[in-house]
Amino acid sequence: MTDPSAAAPSLDLLRGFEAAARHLNFTRAADELFITQSAVSRQIKTLEERLGVTLFLRQPKGLRLTQQGERLYRAVSSALRQVSEAMEGLSRRTGPSVVTVTSTLGFCALWLVPRLSSFQRSFPEVEVRIAASDRILNLDRERIDVSIRYCPPHTAPKGAEWLFNEELLPVCSPALLDAPGRPLREPGDLRHHVLLHLDDPDNPSPWLSWSHWLETAGASGLKSAGSLAFNYYDQVVRAALAGQGVALGRSPLVQDLLQDGSLVVPLMARAATDRGYWVVQAASARGRADVGRFVQWIRSEAQAPPVRLAFDTVETAAHNSSKALRPRKSARIGTPKPRDRRKRSERKTP
Repeated sequence: MTDPSAAAPSLDLLRGFEAAARHLNFTRAADELFITQSAVSRQIKTLEERLGVTLFLRQPKGLRLTQQGERLYRAVSSALRQVSEAMEGLSRRTGPSVVTVTSTLGFCALWLVPRLSSFQRSFPEVEVRIAASDRILNLDRERIDVSIRYCPPHTAPKGAEWLFNEELLPVCSPALLDAPGRPLREPGDLRHHVLLHLDDPDNPSPWLSWSHWLETAGASGLKSAGSLAFNYYDQVVRAALAGQGVALGRSPLVQDLLQDGSLVVPLMARAATDRGYWVVQAASARGRADVGRFVQWIRSEAQAPPVRLAFDTVETAAHNSSKALRPRKSARIGTPKPRDRRKRSERKTP
């Protein structure tokens, strides 16, 4: 009798294929599996040779599953999910309940993760698992309870609750404001500085580009002193923190860094995008007490007073000194006091 397991691909090959098919990116699949990108590539090649079919189409803009790849992905993801559910049922824990949350890499790194300690203090019995991804994941298929979806209003899923909109504003390290010979008081001054760009070919976002902001600020066609490009937004922010250039800050993602003074806003002009953030509950998670607690906590965090910048006054950035452009290191950034416009001679003590 033929042993059916002898002809079946190994579990490692199937896990590598499932991760690559889910991310449509070998590098991200490798990161998830804690192996190298070349190892994932070899697994896919071995599986394709074993089956005698092509599973992925390698295109300039990334990977795409073939018809055979789609068929295998549906089968493998379903099988792995059933195995996981069976193992979980056999080893059911009596410890903390688990809420799995997904959102974009930038939102998780810059907004969600820094706030999780407050949720843990309030609800120590609930364990949170973060599944960060810039892809829109199927919540039920991926066994995710809550998603913070980044999208325009017309594409928000049914039942989604709005959290906040998004604006773009230049941000940089405070050290750049003191750089000799490189002013940074009006949009045209960006020609003296390096601009930090988000350039992710897997997730193109033209509305987050410097050209969009420069057009809004009346500086279309400006040529900067240089540019650096990154494919993840948290890398753009890290470069700005290191003083490597000026980045486009996305509210609310840079809110905490503005509040503590790690970043400052050198220029006044803001550009609104048509995107926002929405909280979505999986159908299978609705009614669960732990999920309800997490969603309520997210709502309360989103309703916290926004950062108020010095530029919320009617004065323009060009009329402020560099020190006035720096946010105060406090819970809320205050508005500068009105200038004393009396003549110098009138302010002298008699």
